[in-house]
Amino acid sequence: MRVPPTSSTSSVVPAQPAPPLTESSPGGEHRPGRPCLTELRLSAYASHRRAGLPLGPLTLFAGPSGGGKTSALRAYEALARLGGGASLAEVFLDPLACVPDRARPDAQRRRGFRIGCTADGPEGPVRLDVAIQAEPELRIVGERLTSGGLVLLETALRDPSRRTVQAAWHTAGAAPVTRAPLPDDRLGTALLPLRVAGKTDGQRRVLAAAEQMVVALRSVFGCDPRPGRMRLPVPTGSGRLLGGCDNLADVLWRTRAECARRHAQLVAAVRAGCAGPVADVLAEPLLAGTVRALLDRGDGSRTELKRLGDGELRYLALALVLLTGPGVLEVDPAGEVPAAMQTLTVLADNLDRGLDVRQRAELLGLAVRMCERGHIRLVGAVSDASWAAGTDGVTVVHLEP
Repeated sequence: MRVPPTSSTSSVVPAQPAPPLTESSPGGEHRPGRPCLTELRLSAYASHRRAGLPLGPLTLFAGPSGGGKTSALRAYEALARLGGGASLAEVFLDPLACVPDRARPDAQRRRGFRIGCTADGPEGPVRLDVAIQAEPELRIVGERLTSGGLVLLETALRDPSRRTVQAAWHTAGAAPVTRAPLPDDRLGTALLPLRVAGKTDGQRRVLAAAEQMVVALRSVFGCDPRPGRMRLPVPTGSGRLLGGCDNLADVLWRTRAECARRHAQLVAAVRAGCAGPVADVLAEPLLAGTVRALLDRGDGSRTELKRLGDGELRYLALALVLLTGPGVLEVDPAGEVPAAMQTLTVLADNLDRGLDVRQRAELLGLAVRMCERGHIRLVGAVSDASWAAGTDGVTVVHLEP
């Protein structure tokens, strides 16, 4: 049986950067100026049932193998991609793997799963809940967007023979709601800005809530560095950092020239977490249009990344991820929203894999400092979060089979 998730925060080593942008509501409470997710709900998903997972600026999902840490990250990433406009088929390549364990089909041979989240921001908490049918056909069979106890959007599958759902959204004009069909393979919340005119106060409220949810979901970077591939020279011009950090050398070639301040912070982080002296982290071009990464030891010698241990490579890659942003990472930012209103969320599976005690402590300190600024959030999966205990600003969610 799953133990209900718990969250904990403690206060040690407070960092000094500027606090996240906030604004006050008419009632006087403070709301995040940057929309962000504050809860992930896995009502019926894989091994999860009726699970509400709180999310802070830095959240660790902790628990043994089989506890559902990776599946929780995958559910978060799935919601993010749906919020970005992707279709169900693009997001759920194996939808049956998302169906709850031991779930039996109904009389019509239907099985599915339910996921959702809460996004806080200038509009206050906004809830999104989605019911997805996995078989016999992959489709959205129900969606609800609510704010302040008011249902702003609700969809339902009325006719299984049609590839649409019947949608009703709040209008508060001459008619209380507007009804129209929406495709059953896309998130209705992401489609609302294209369908709602915004002529009434009710419609404007719907648009504001939908936009807050979409902005909170967008700009997600799933990350699990693969040291074996980071050791190899890579082609130049690959663009942004991949989730496995395979092309780290090419990205270092770019970032070292583009932002001296951030690069200096990276060098300091690598110096604190890697063995031996580190004067610089650099990349150099090779023949045939490839590039390799090296550590400058400061005494005239250089060490290729292929000579570093797995823990050192994962630590270096994760530090680079935390110190960069959407312009460097392979993410899908909301281009129509000012950067000052967006938050990048890093989803890091196996966050502490291969790291020693010193590397874990240094990476956690860097993550806390970066997350406190408000422009980046981190959700990581670890088997044991005891090493993060006593650190201010860390939310630990314990999951068990």
